[in-house]
Amino acid sequence: MSEQNTKDLPTGLYWKGKKTEVDRIVLPFQTIETINESRATREKEKDSFFKSKPDTTWYNRLIWGDNKYIMASLLEEFAGKIDLIYIDPPFATGADFSVKIEVGDLEWTKEPSAIEDKAYRDTWGKGLDSYLQMMYDRLVLMRELLSEKGSIYVHCDYRVNSHLRLILEEIFGKNNYINEIIWHYKRWSNVAKTFQKMHDTIHLFSKSSDFTFNLLYQEYSNPEWIEDTVRGIVNGKLVRLKDEKGNYIKREKNNVGVPMHDVWEDINFIGPTASERIGYATQKPEALLERIIKASSNEGDLVADFFCGSGTTGAVAEKLGRRWILADIGRFAIHTTRKRLLDIEGCKPFVVQNLGKYERQYWQGVTFKKHSNEQVPLYEYIQFILKLYNAEPITGMMHIHGKKGKRLVHIGAVDSPVTLSEIQEAIAEVKKSKQDALDILGWEWEMGLHDVIEKEAKSSGVNLRLLYIPRDVMDPRAVEKGDIEFYELAYLDAEVVKNKYGEFVVELKDFAIPNLDLIPEDVRTKIKKWSDYIDYWAVDWDWNQDTFHNMWQSYRTRKDRTLLLKSDSHRYETKGKHLIMVKVIDIFGNDTTKLLEVNS
Repeated sequence: MSEQNTKDLPTGLYWKGKKTEVDRIVLPFQTIETINESRATREKEKDSFFKSKPDTTWYNRLIWGDNKYIMASLLEEFAGKIDLIYIDPPFATGADFSVKIEVGDLEWTKEPSAIEDKAYRDTWGKGLDSYLQMMYDRLVLMRELLSEKGSIYVHCDYRVNSHLRLILEEIFGKNNYINEIIWHYKRWSNVAKTFQKMHDTIHLFSKSSDFTFNLLYQEYSNPEWIEDTVRGIVNGKLVRLKDEKGNYIKREKNNVGVPMHDVWEDINFIGPTASERIGYATQKPEALLERIIKASSNEGDLVADFFCGSGTTGAVAEKLGRRWILADIGRFAIHTTRKRLLDIEGCKPFVVQNLGKYERQYWQGVTFKKHSNEQVPLYEYIQFILKLYNAEPITGMMHIHGKKGKRLVHIGAVDSPVTLSEIQEAIAEVKKSKQDALDILGWEWEMGLHDVIEKEAKSSGVNLRLLYIPRDVMDPRAVEKGDIEFYELAYLDAEVVKNKYGEFVVELKDFAIPNLDLIPEDVRTKIKKWSDYIDYWAVDWDWNQDTFHNMWQSYRTRKDRTLLLKSDSHRYETKGKHLIMVKVIDIFGNDTTKLLEVNS
């Protein structure tokens, strides 16, 4: 390349196939659960909140899905409004995405789901270039989301430290590079032919020169230097320290210390037995996030973490009176974070959201867009799912799409739940063809259909199986490797009883998950109770066939493995029929629901 051409190039990091234009696919959010919200507030705000009107009461947000789609969809409402972003993205080809899971009194290591694994680790499998492009796209969107007073902390280590710094300088500008923070921690050592790697790097960039920064202090390194003004060492000499305006910095009565430097040695790595450890190998200590949030935001400010993992950022933001938005691609990460937030006394209302059917609609349109005829993409979608399910396509039937061995197969639509009538029609067609086995594959399911349809299938003589189409099918990397698993819906039995005071209580009676092969055999054989497979359950006492409203819940923590099998009692203020929705989340983070009906 000539010298002239080189001068024309902007500064930045280059890699093969680099793209600087970032797609912004705006998709509507689906609210799937509201938590810690009173029924009165819910009814008052339902119209404004769920229609996203400007006067909406604030709800913190926990969002499941691909953070690139999530951030692009947040831009419409939050461009220039987030005051602080902290991210701890994966930064190693051998990153550990496993999670310690407890089943009853036993512990085992849950491996990452196919989509979690492919989304991060396999990005490295295609080389550093694909990882850098992944991060570039997301950092561009983060800058657009930041407010003018906002800043971003990017956590990394020696493997991508220099690469991410150059990308950040390109996107945020060299003049907005505030600090390179060294987090030096203590943990176990290994014998090796290298100096022990005992630190991470955190890059701090601002959106503009007018960024929020609250001066923090650290302990004096030498107490004998304490006088009426703060003193420090500058060029080997003891001098009085001044602030940015040239005023001497006065120490307070409680000896707050000296202004904090950029090497943090007083926050240790979380040990495996630490009280705040909740099973994530890459979990960061709350003390680290507390320092970051206190330094770069104020009460009421909006804090975000788009690789939230175990939810440390949200938990600390909640405790410090900040608003927050959290996102992660892992279903189990969302579930773990939800429990962690619920464990905070006085936790303010929040919602659990995803992009749901809208993300699937977009995926279907992009994946099968080569035909203009609307029926052809639908046909190709069905063929695609059948192939992943190892089923053969068949023709000549209205509701049956394929055959796997001796079992017929029906594929549910991308943008709607499988309904009771849809299943009934498929069963009728199976009987008409003189077959007796049917698999129905769906993304979502009509609430409360499991028991009804199971009885109907048995009475018709059809062996019926209902299986989830996993989100993994939308990830080309998972498809390419053939790691797609279709799992049957779990079985849940619960009943509601009326006590002598006229109040109602829900009791769990039985629960079974079909994917037990994911649990190591030595652990599986020691499990004696069906309830050990349940990690969390909740009740919506007034199910209105809309968003699940969590009005009571019981869940396990690492400190307390107890799970109540009976809910607290509930009294209805109005007479008549009431629908109750029960939601159970199993040890893998998958949810199962059951619909109950009572008359008060």
